[in-house]
Amino acid sequence: MKIMVGGLAVGVGFGAVTSLVNALSSPYAELGMPLTGTVWAKAAKVLSLLVDAGWSWAALAVAMGWLAGTWVRGALVGALALVAATVAYYVTDAFVSGAGTDMVSWLVVGVPFGLVLGVVGAAIRQPGLVGLLAALTVPVGAAVQMVVLPPRPHLTLTPAIVLAEVIVWTAAVFGAGWAVYRFWAERQAALSVQRVQSG
Repeated sequence: MKIMVGGLAVGVGFGAVTSLVNALSSPYAELGMPLTGTVWAKAAKVLSLLVDAGWSWAALAVAMGWLAGTWVRGALVGALALVAATVAYYVTDAFVSGAGTDMVSWLVVGVPFGLVLGVVGAAIRQPGLVGLLAALTVPVGAAVQMVVLPPRPHLTLTPAIVLAEVIVWTAAVFGAGWAVYRFWAERQAALSVQRVQSG
């Protein structure tokens, strides 16, 4: 039950923060206008490019699944976190920027993706190839998104865009490296045990 409440709370926080950061980073939004041209607007733009990305929302469901521990709980908490984040995002958007909503469409997409990604998160705890593939999901997904759909809202590269891309690529490399290292270390430990038992 605690993990369900946690998933709900984290999802609400993630969705609301994403909407607020988007509003703060936009010179056309009421919240963002006073910050235009300041370091705060640039920081908000970098954060917006990071949290308002598909891989980031996927990472939310995966992280909640990992915290849940089991595949069933992971699926439920992953879906709950994405649903809560979606609702919080659009409710906050309505207040901070008066934006319209296609919340229902995203909820329809979020539930099955949340279930699957929650299971992936729980599977990270598994040893061997299953754990390796699960742990590579977010880093590889982030890298693929960076190639196919990089965070470039306009044609010119700005320092905020470059910084956001560097952060994502760095995190993807470190995440993949950690997953591979963990897999290799488990294999080495298993081989050592086999040698001791056979010797």
